[in-house]
Amino acid sequence: MSEIALWTRSLVFVINIYIMMGIIGILFFPWAVFSRKGALAACKTWCGYTRWSLRWMTGLHTEVRGTPPVDEVLIAAKHQSFLDIILIFGSIPTGKFIMKRELMWAPVIGQYALRMGCVPIDRGKRSKAIRKMISDVAKERQKPGQLIIYPQGTRIPPGVKADYKVGTGILYGELGQDCVPVATNVGLFWPKKGILRKPGLAVVEFLPRIGKGLDREDFMRRLEDETESASNRLMLEAGFDVEAHSGK
Repeated sequence: MSEIALWTRSLVFVINIYIMMGIIGILFFPWAVFSRKGALAACKTWCGYTRWSLRWMTGLHTEVRGTPPVDEVLIAAKHQSFLDIILIFGSIPTGKFIMKRELMWAPVIGQYALRMGCVPIDRGKRSKAIRKMISDVAKERQKPGQLIIYPQGTRIPPGVKADYKVGTGILYGELGQDCVPVATNVGLFWPKKGILRKPGLAVVEFLPRIGKGLDREDFMRRLEDETESASNRLMLEAGFDVEAHSGK
């Protein structure tokens, strides 16, 4: 398939999933207004539809490896594109995200995210954002589920190094829960920006959980080491050598 043809199919795919987001959002809205289950069902329906249409429209297959948690845990995930959000959320029973406050105002996404118990934070001021995050998470703990956070704070393209932020370590200590790291290679196929979706196998992998009660520094070191090593392995499996890319 030529790059022009693939770009065209990718554009049709993008238009298609956003149209379906609106349709599903409207259809499930009466249920979602009265029940968190309705909001979760709507989002899971859209995630499933997106994975299905992605496969036949662009040739990009998806796979979830490892054991998705079903109990109340902290999920700390590598974030490369919107696709890892779709794969993670679609694989767990009651996911809720630490998300950018701006997303509250996004059509459909913002309203459903709040209904599911997602926690919006302002990332403008680091220390203030961390305190607000802890406070908001505490308020939302009556809604059981798996709390998802991206330790690097934003989408990081494959091969780019970025620090793991201390907020994840603080949250881990405050919650007193196990943490499940998640690795991925999805950015190789569904990039942070742009329309093109490349054929291949995009993977998210739930790694063995890190038990509660570790010292913050030990936890952060282990989280970064395990997540980055597994993500590099998944990217190498897809033909992208992180070390070669970085010039090492």
